[in-house]
Amino acid sequence: MSEDRREPLLLLHGLGGSKEIWTPVIDLLEAERTPLALDLPGFGAEPPLAAQVEPSAANLAAAVHERCLKLGVERPHVAGNSLGGWVALEMGRAGWASSVTAISPAGLWRAPIGERRVNSRLWARRLRPLVALALHNRGLRERMLATFAAHPNRVPAREGRKLVLGWIDANGYDGANRAMRTHIFDPAGYPEIPVTLAWGELDRLVGPPRPERRPAGARYLALPEIGHTPTWDDPELIAATLLEGSAVPVAG
Repeated sequence: MSEDRREPLLLLHGLGGSKEIWTPVIDLLEAERTPLALDLPGFGAEPPLAAQVEPSAANLAAAVHERCLKLGVERPHVAGNSLGGWVALEMGRAGWASSVTAISPAGLWRAPIGERRVNSRLWARRLRPLVALALHNRGLRERMLATFAAHPNRVPAREGRKLVLGWIDANGYDGANRAMRTHIFDPAGYPEIPVTLAWGELDRLVGPPRPERRPAGARYLALPEIGHTPTWDDPELIAATLLEGSAVPVAG
């Protein structure tokens, strides 16, 4: 039996999402990497962190690292979107990543952004039966998906419904959202590993950071015609970005 020389590539989703966001790119990665998509604690099928542990990006990174070790993956390349991009950066800071590719990562703002004035998720949870019914209507579903996808018409109906309902049902959302809005990512003293920061030019949620908010030496890419969570917008472009960002030898 031939040895599999593909390097592992860990894939981390954003706030309110799940590992399902990577479905469009998995097949495009498998020829060159061993993709490993995981749910962050409190999202998808993964239970939240212990009640006494703040679900900050750093603590989420530590939990993901522990899961990787249990799976026999010690220092993978790590890619993440939104909150998952911030978690990926914290894994790089801690020495748990061989490279980091962050797509529209959270946390690179100049100061904590604070609580939202309108809690749209609270209303969505109260009206969940109506939301679930509305998701069967293509026009309404695409309006809901347009907050993070530049081309919501490219998200299949079944996946679109799962994305919205997963956001409503995620039991780790409130804590992770609060921690995300309380902290900022600190680029000072970041280790010398390959880092790629990629932003969708049609991102409606998070704008690109100023140069001083980026880790020293990080490569910055502006990706055309894609939104905040762009795996359905342009799977080929995202797969190419992840492969290029992780195209470095794994350190010993």
